[in-house]
Amino acid sequence: QESVDPQKTAFVLCKAWTLYSVTPLYGFRRARLRDYARLLSAFIAAEKQKGMAVEVGVELDIKVALSSLAELRGSELDQAALLVQLSSRSRASSKNSEDKLVWSGWFCSMFGDDFSENVPEDFTCLPLFLTHGAESYTSLVGSWFQKTFDCCFRRLAISPLNLSWMVAMWAGCKLDRAASAVELVFSMPRLSQPLDISYAIHPEDAKALWDTVQKTPGEITQGEVDVFMDCLYAHFHRHFKIHLSAAKLVKVSTGVASAHCDGIVKILHSQYLPEVLMLLTELAISQIQ
Repeated sequence: QESVDPQKTAFVLCKAWTLYSVTPLYGFRRARLRDYARLLSAFIAAEKQKGMAVEVGVELDIKVALSSLAELRGSELDQAALLVQLSSRSRASSKNSEDKLVWSGWFCSMFGDDFSENVPEDFTCLPLFLTHGAESYTSLVGSWFQKTFDCCFRRLAISPLNLSWMVAMWAGCKLDRAASAVELVFSMPRLSQPLDISYAIHPEDAKALWDTVQKTPGEITQGEVDVFMDCLYAHFHRHFKIHLSAAKLVKVSTGVASAHCDGIVKILHSQYLPEVLMLLTELAISQIQ
């Protein structure tokens, strides 16, 4: 895996992306991206006008752009990522005014080799779909892709177990700049009023703890993640007499990325972009299988 070009992937960073898993696309052709953009644009316009047909190719309020991102893949067996962008231009604005980006989404596979190898030739495997923008546009784009390529979209939630893996992995990453605190947010169950507990750890302390727990650099086991979390729980209990193990882990934040159990991720550092996407691709594939 070569390092990712920061300029071409800058759009990924520091945005809240909503995660979906997507079954393989049937009959998708890279050579037809311009055609797909025109068809999707016409579909969105038609849906907005309550089903009235819109002529393909006519200048519309919503402009659609589809492009390949060869930088965002893990190996030669992965398909290049596919970026979908929706821009709007108000009818009142001049011809020379810039279009305003209103929604972005991208399909991605980062080291999803095992999954793609077992899929017939006419199918394209891009199991992870990330969106940023109004849910109404996500719904329209999803509908068009499902009808056109016979695929299925599902929201991708992140379990407390997977969140604990994320915080252990990301807390152990060495960053080339000062990192923000490692934060865990817990929701307390069975209370009459909702109560969240936020637990912040200095990034150097979190990394030092992980370094004492991890036996083999580059390899992580469930046992090591459990020990890491148990140490954090024990420290919190010693100071506040609260058993966090009885609460539900709902969000983790580190200098690398943050993730919420609802399937919302913010990637903060380009240095570990492939590792974050590899983990998310794995989660998307596990939901499809």
